[in-house]
Amino acid sequence: MIKNFSEANSIANRFIAELRDVNTQQDKMRFRRNLERLGEVMAYEISKTFQYKTEEVETPLGIANISLSPQKIVIATILRAGLPFHQGFLNYFDDAGNAFISAYRKHHKDGTFEIKLEYVSCPDLHGTVLIISDPMLATGASMNVAIEELKKIGQPKRLHIATAIASKQGLDYIKRNNPGADIWVGALDEELTAKSYIVPGLGDAGDLAFGPKLQQ
Repeated sequence: MIKNFSEANSIANRFIAELRDVNTQQDKMRFRRNLERLGEVMAYEISKTFQYKTEEVETPLGIANISLSPQKIVIATILRAGLPFHQGFLNYFDDAGNAFISAYRKHHKDGTFEIKLEYVSCPDLHGTVLIISDPMLATGASMNVAIEELKKIGQPKRLHIATAIASKQGLDYIKRNNPGADIWVGALDEELTAKSYIVPGLGDAGDLAFGPKLQQ
C-alpha cells in the first residue's frame, strides 16, 4: 500500500509547503517543527492500520469500553535529518521502542557513491510493527540499506516506510525491494538529478534542520 498525502486536501499540505518554501526555511525551528507535525499526521494515519481489541477502562463513575491496540511498535530513523520527523511519530506512539541508524553517502571521484553505515542502535524487532522514517527518499539506497540492517536484528510483523518528499525513482526502488511494506509519502516529485538530488524537493533536510556540516 502506498499513501501519497499530496493527492488529498489536508493540513499536511501546509506543512509540506512550508518545508519547501525557501523563505520559511530560514527559520530552522519552524523547519524542524513542520517535519515533526508531518510525522504526527502520518502517525495518526498509520495507527488506523493497527489491530485493535476492546478493553475496559475504569473511570471515576464506571467502566468504559475502548478499542485499543496491543501492538508493539518500534520507530526507526536515519541520522541526523530524520530526528525531527522521528519525534513527530514518537509524540503519538510515546511508548514505542526506538532505533537509530547512522548512514551517509561516501562519494567517489568518478561521481558515484556508496552507502556507509557506522552506527545502529535498536531494540528487539521480532513481531513488532516497525516504522522507519527519513525526510527525503532520493535514490532509496540509504533507506533500503537501513531496512536490511534492521532486519538482521529481528523480523518485524509489519513494516511502514515514511518520508516527507520522495522521488519517483526512489519510491519505485523501495517498492521493488520491500514488496510487503506500507509506504507513506508527503509528496512525490518526478525529477532526480545526476547527483541524486530531488527536484523540486526542498534542499538538504539535515542542513535546514540543524545547520550546514563539513563535507566528507
